[in-house]
Amino acid sequence: MKLSLIVLLAVFLGSTLEIVAQTETKSDEILNKLSKKIKGLKSFYIEYSATIKNDDLGQNDTYTGKGWVKNSKYFATYGDNTLISNGLKTWSIVGKDKEVYESDNTDDEESINPKKLMTLWESGFKNKYIKSDVIGKESVDVIDLYPKKPEKSNYTSITVYIAKTANELKKAVMKSSDGTVMTYTVSKFTSNPEVKDTKFAFDKKNYPGYKIIKN
Repeated sequence: MKLSLIVLLAVFLGSTLEIVAQTETKSDEILNKLSKKIKGLKSFYIEYSATIKNDDLGQNDTYTGKGWVKNSKYFATYGDNTLISNGLKTWSIVGKDKEVYESDNTDDEESINPKKLMTLWESGFKNKYIKSDVIGKESVDVIDLYPKKPEKSNYTSITVYIAKTANELKKAVMKSSDGTVMTYTVSKFTSNPEVKDTKFAFDKKNYPGYKIIKN
């Protein structure tokens, strides 16, 4: 009897490990395919909506935004705020406070820009295929991302929804360690639009009366 139980346990564990390996392989293939597409583009443009909720803080904010990306440069709007990066420096423009925060480009986990949004999974995360689903009338693959070093991450998990046919990110749900849930939904994606480099150049003349703070 004991031997039978041991055999059954071994079969169960072996099957479980095989399933986990298969789901990781499937999610890797999907994510790598999308990463390859994004990296193969000279530029792209997105329109998106976002909600930020935190029940403990009574926060429930919604805004819309647009983003242009060209190589390492990007320009993004979200509500009254704007993010501009020329690849070397980033300017975070806070409309409500009339302040501009200038900093050197870093891979700051807290900073979400359109380029990073499209390749969230590439650094610091494990992944697992969850299921096939539908958003609107579009079939999507649902994949969970988990930080490899939870103690050093601001996120406990991120769920991405990737369109099967279009091979595009449709939605990302990011759960923060402080209970905040951020949901980004991409409503439009355009490959290789013509974008002039001047789009990614910060000009203080366009922001009269704004205080510039250098980090």
